[in-house]
Amino acid sequence: MLKIGDLSEQTGVSTEAIRYYERIGLIPEPQRADNGYRVYTQSDVERLNFVRRARALDIALDEIDEILAFRERNEPPCSHVMMVMERRIEEIENRIRDLQRVRDEIKRLHEAGKQLPEDVQMKTCVCHLIQTGIQEKAENDE
Repeated sequence: MLKIGDLSEQTGVSTEAIRYYERIGLIPEPQRADNGYRVYTQSDVERLNFVRRARALDIALDEIDEILAFRERNEPPCSHVMMVMERRIEEIENRIRDLQRVRDEIKRLHEAGKQLPEDVQMKTCVCHLIQTGIQEKAENDE
């Protein structure tokens, strides 16, 4: 039997996160010792390790809950996990494309900024480089 601090140490999950996971039902409410302390079992360690690994893959808590529900119903979750992973891959690829576009725009503005004096239109704008870049982007998108 483990107390919450021991569970945290064994799994690498903070005590705050453990309490939160309990509140939202991701891990079961633990039994209580006579002194009121939460008492956890090896099953809780395994479940929390699964949650931690799934979160490390950026799987959302509600999706983790769905995966765990398969296990509780004694159904194999692997096909569901494959669908979750396919969605995550697509989301990540979209995010990478978005980040590459932002990176390219920042590089373009950075190169353009090397050509400008620092005091360009100081009275009428905060930073000419960013404002001009935004205006150019809006004009190009039209």
